[in-house]
Amino acid sequence: MKSFGTARSRTRIMREESELPFLLKTTRKRSLMLRLLLFSVLFFCVASAQGAKPNVVVILTDDQGWGDLSVHGNTNLSTPNIDGLAAQGMAFERFYVCPICSPTRAEFMTGRYNPRTGVKSASRGEERMDLDETTIFEDFKAAGYRTAAFGKWHNGMQPPYHPNARGVDEYYGFCSGHWGNYYSPMLEHNGQIVQGDGFLIDDFTNRAMDYIEESKGKPFFVYLPYCTPHSPMQVPDRWWKKFEDNNLGFRARDDQSENLPHTRAALAMCENIDWNVGRLLKKLSELEIADNTIVIYFSDNGPNGYRWNADMKGRKGSVDEGGVRSPFFIRWPGKIKSGSKVETIAGSIDLRPTLLDLAGITETGKLSMDGVSLKPVLFQNAENWHDRFYVNHFKGKTSVRSQRFRLGFQGALFDMQNDPGQRLDVREEFPKVYRQLTKARKVFEQDVVGELPAGGDKRPFTIGHPDLDFTQLPARDAIATGAIKRSGKAPNCSFYTNWVNKDDTISWNADVLIEGDYRATVYYTCPQEDLGTVLKLSCGDAFITKKVTIANDPPLVGEESDRAPRRSESFVKDFVPMDLGVIHLDKGKRELVLSALEIPGNQSIEMRLIMLNRVPGNKE
Repeated sequence: MKSFGTARSRTRIMREESELPFLLKTTRKRSLMLRLLLFSVLFFCVASAQGAKPNVVVILTDDQGWGDLSVHGNTNLSTPNIDGLAAQGMAFERFYVCPICSPTRAEFMTGRYNPRTGVKSASRGEERMDLDETTIFEDFKAAGYRTAAFGKWHNGMQPPYHPNARGVDEYYGFCSGHWGNYYSPMLEHNGQIVQGDGFLIDDFTNRAMDYIEESKGKPFFVYLPYCTPHSPMQVPDRWWKKFEDNNLGFRARDDQSENLPHTRAALAMCENIDWNVGRLLKKLSELEIADNTIVIYFSDNGPNGYRWNADMKGRKGSVDEGGVRSPFFIRWPGKIKSGSKVETIAGSIDLRPTLLDLAGITETGKLSMDGVSLKPVLFQNAENWHDRFYVNHFKGKTSVRSQRFRLGFQGALFDMQNDPGQRLDVREEFPKVYRQLTKARKVFEQDVVGELPAGGDKRPFTIGHPDLDFTQLPARDAIATGAIKRSGKAPNCSFYTNWVNKDDTISWNADVLIEGDYRATVYYTCPQEDLGTVLKLSCGDAFITKKVTIANDPPLVGEESDRAPRRSESFVKDFVPMDLGVIHLDKGKRELVLSALEIPGNQSIEMRLIMLNRVPGNKE
């Protein structure tokens, strides 16, 4: 008989043999538990991926017409990246916006027709959204998203109208309607004045890409409102060379007067936009988040000049088809069918309800939206989709679009299916349709346009905010007296000059929301020979004074970069800040006035803006 060692060894072996079934059972149990754990982790990861909040990127161009893309048949230019975005997602062939920029931006942010939001026009305060409006950024921020905007805001500058007060965590750009120079200009970053870095569209895109990279792993909503091809017509040589001497094969229709240099510059700017869109889409792919990112591309109104636009009538500022039809592409890989196109009419008022629906977010506002969610159309299960009317209004002109017809603002009815150029009035041929659209126009003008107050915008410019300590008061929003002149016809990026009389003033109709001390800074120019001006900033009984002792005499900037003569935008200068001191402002409505107690030289300063920064410890 074989020996198995000592008695102690045999006892140990017998014990191990007796424990073997238990150990095997325990091992199997642990193995099963491990498999269950791994399965649970895998299931959780898959479920998380499937249920992860989608990121959102919204690209909005400025003054780009429907025809300014090669995907729409314009062989004058090449836009492969935007064309690719359309090929990878869905294109809306009948997407409508407003005739000008600020109203479209308000509709996108609120889902409501622009007259309801208080946005009437593009400057002098008429671009501000009413404070009872809720923005799409507030919705997404409440749902845990990081929110950012890089570019042209154009819906209010002073808090609480400023983007940082309307749900945007990170803002970089300018809040006015247009800018006078696109190369490293004065901008703002979260309310503070900074200098840009290179050509604006490239700069905005760089900022957006950096933000997206920083946000990886967290849901984000990035709004990229470009400021081109809006004038001034500036674009780097890389894109201009192709168009400089190009006669262009596609031109405006015969009854439209085309400015060829302007068109060349606009198309070059569109190719620069395309390059930047390509960089952004590549960044999403490199970060491996493209599949979970909804990307939208559209424009804020029709083209800013007569050029090829598929024979449509009208341009920017018009309520005809050419003034309000915009390119619109939306991509969400795996969710929205690639290369799909729809003729369903839709527009800017539909974007907020659509994006909330796609992201599974409940709106946070109390005001009802005019727009509808396009999710059934996007997912191609809109069997019960109802046709509707879409209305465009601007400066007393109202046009109504149905799926087939457009009622022009002068009362003519056009069959857009058979007459896309709006040349033949068919109201007698379709009397029932004419009555329906006429009634819709009347109701809109009574119930929607009627919400706008009569006359100009009487709202004062606000100073002070409980969460934001800055207020920017530009020359754009000021009123000058006497001989003081604006530097350009359009106020948005203008400054005041020709301040030669002590009796003349620059003032703002202000409403101080929070009483307290505010440090005031003026951005100015003044040549050496005009030094010595004594400035006074007053508000009610409070005032501060400061003598100008440091010269700043820069040249006008902008003309050297223009590819076509500018129409109304001011040229600009490099303004520098001067500390005026601290002024105590009482709460309430009153004028803030900048005056000159002494002007020893030929004129006082040239004034670009006043910055007020609230000193900590103020009363609320």
